[in-house]
Amino acid sequence: MRRCNMDPCNADAVASLADAFAEYRRRWTAEAATVDLFTALLGEDGNSFVRERLSGHFTASAWLVDRDGARVLLTHHRKLGRWLQLGGHADGDPDLARAALKEAHEESGLSGLTVEPEIFDLDRHWIPEHGGVCAHWHYDVRFVVRAGDAEEFVVSDESHDLAWRDIPSLAADAGADASLQRMARKWLARTSARGR
Repeated sequence: MRRCNMDPCNADAVASLADAFAEYRRRWTAEAATVDLFTALLGEDGNSFVRERLSGHFTASAWLVDRDGARVLLTHHRKLGRWLQLGGHADGDPDLARAALKEAHEESGLSGLTVEPEIFDLDRHWIPEHGGVCAHWHYDVRFVVRAGDAEEFVVSDESHDLAWRDIPSLAADAGADASLQRMARKWLARTSARGR
């Protein structure tokens, strides 16, 4: 796998991400084609962790659940105008779990958050042109982030609003973003199989 222009100190994080993609592929065999796209991006020339790479770059998102695991915190995204999970650009950091945790904290104002290290979901989606930045692909790597006792969020400049949503209702909401519904179904299957 070629990783030109990658800071050598990030080599371990990139190798860990490659291993995480392989593990995700083993767990979610029906998503093999998606995983292959992510693995291919990881092996391309150039730094795929920076937003300036408009041929496509990694982003990191948080499936931020409350302490009981019954609700998820969503953002009414200012630029996209839709209810989505919290997340954003990796800004050069190949440790995408760390980037997801950082984004969750910045976008919610919640303290005491913790991130689970394994990948929860992958989603490649097209971002339309906005503010002089041409349209491009986001390769979004999603992680479970858990809230602590505090649930009083602060709405950041990146959101119109934030809201806690009941996960079973979200899974059944035909008007919800398809990837949100998929994550809700994954979460419900997971909690049913092993408890919250």
